[in-house]
Amino acid sequence: MATKEALILIIDDERGIRQTLASILEDERYKVLVAEDAVAGINILEDNKVDLVFLDVLLPKLGGLEALEQIHERWPGLGVVMISGHGNIDMAVRAVKGGAFDFLEKPLSLEKILTVCRNALAMGKLREENRSLKKSILTRDEIVGSSSAINDIRKAIKQAATSDTRILITGENGTGKEVVARAIHRGSSRCDRPFVELNCAAIPESLIESELFGHEKGAFTDAVSSRKGRFEIADGGTLFLDEIGDMSLSAQAKVLRVIQEQKMERLGGEKTITTDVRIIAATNMDLERACAQGRFRQDLFFRLNVIPIHIPPLRERPADISLLLHHFLKSLGMENFTLEQGALDRLLSHDWPGNVRELKNLAERISVMHTGDSIDGEELSGLLTRVPGGGHGGQEPSGEATLPESILERDYHNAKESFEKRYLEFHFSKNNGIIARTAEAIGIYPSNLHTKLKKFGIAVQNGKEGQ
Repeated sequence: MATKEALILIIDDERGIRQTLASILEDERYKVLVAEDAVAGINILEDNKVDLVFLDVLLPKLGGLEALEQIHERWPGLGVVMISGHGNIDMAVRAVKGGAFDFLEKPLSLEKILTVCRNALAMGKLREENRSLKKSILTRDEIVGSSSAINDIRKAIKQAATSDTRILITGENGTGKEVVARAIHRGSSRCDRPFVELNCAAIPESLIESELFGHEKGAFTDAVSSRKGRFEIADGGTLFLDEIGDMSLSAQAKVLRVIQEQKMERLGGEKTITTDVRIIAATNMDLERACAQGRFRQDLFFRLNVIPIHIPPLRERPADISLLLHHFLKSLGMENFTLEQGALDRLLSHDWPGNVRELKNLAERISVMHTGDSIDGEELSGLLTRVPGGGHGGQEPSGEATLPESILERDYHNAKESFEKRYLEFHFSKNNGIIARTAEAIGIYPSNLHTKLKKFGIAVQNGKEGQ
């Protein structure tokens, strides 16, 4: 079946060829335009979105190969099939090198015409999808902002991308650490190689080494087949280790060894594997404090922190807030949406505990929940995230349990651990002390939950782990 509404242009100085080829293609329900020379054909291309061109080699006014060069330059990606009654190998090679999809000799074969046509249109569709995908990825990963902090980050990205030096990106959750890492990769000489990411906090401690280094069949109970790790998959490219502060000390030691030797073995394997990866790490943790407390290896910290890039929280760069919101709204098809002065004031008064991620969520909420082409301060306030316990944004408490002052007055690490313990106790009790049900409710692996419960001394009743 023909590609829906595909438009094909035939450029040939022989009227009989034009009519025959047009008749064949129209029988297949393609739309067809014709031109008797390349100059007229190029004029048609300027006024119509053509999907494929059949172009004769020997033409008056402008030769086919010269026309091919112009078409390739002005409409890159447009499929062109060259046709000739005087073809030879040299001419075919020149046509393909010039960007032609294929080269057909007269008299034209019906079957060959249709096969080449379908293949060329399919290739054109694939190219268009790839362009759209790349455009959407670039839009998603675009670094938006006009603040001095963002401008400094852009400069750091440009400088860091030119080398293979290891980079440590720091900043609160939601500030865009992965976006910066991807921008560095795109600007590097490794841009055509894989960008592989691993969230160290999302992988249970018992599986992190398998994820990093891979394993051989039978290396542990569930290893039913051999598997490559992230270091192998990222070979030649970039490995992004997000939330590296949550990596176990055992895994840290092995990562340090790979950095030093550029060699590794899979779990349960004896073969030494050479790996060439650029490591970009990220964390929301104070790694220097973690080193002092023995929770992070100091030698690994120094290895990773060759080029430090810090992303300040959104509340410290208010000049970027409205720009980012407009950027997200535009990506949702709301290019002409207006923020009234009250809404702008409300944006600037909010503390953005979730940073850019929270702002993006607000844009999506506006697109779904709000009607009209503008929004005022009161309407915007109703759509802002309500943070349990009042949060940073001055919202009213939502009825959730608030944190006692004793926790809020502690240092960050101790406060975080106290909150985590209370959080786990609350959900563990709510789910009747059943590990599998609790893990599913809070979104972590059961084995990871079991480790955390043991760490905080939260008792597990026998027989309830998997119920």
